[in-house]
Amino acid sequence: MKTPNYHDFYQKALIPIGFNDLLSLKEFESYEVDSPSTHWLIAVEGEQLPQSNIYFLWKVSIYPADCDGDFNWKKPFYCSPTMESMDRAHELACSLVTSSRLDQLSTLSLQEKIS
Repeated sequence: MKTPNYHDFYQKALIPIGFNDLLSLKEFESYEVDSPSTHWLIAVEGEQLPQSNIYFLWKVSIYPADCDGDFNWKKPFYCSPTMESMDRAHELACSLVTSSRLDQLSTLSLQEKIS
């Protein structure tokens, strides 16, 4: 696994990056020209809070990846705000999958786009 959060990292299937989203990705400053990404990897990630009871916060991340699923976990294209419900994070991930398949990630107002 390519992320330090491998216990609570649930990725969706790789989705080819559409033309409009690729243009948006190229404007993204961490885009690596030497190793261009061809797919989106959308994942639900859980972070266990340090307390006596087991409790997680969840976020949805979008990573540029190659066709084999390799990605840089330090450079997400987008990270959502944290959520208390894994179900809510999963719903957001599903809506982002739909948008990415329609080549419309670039038209969304991604609240915490990393730049």
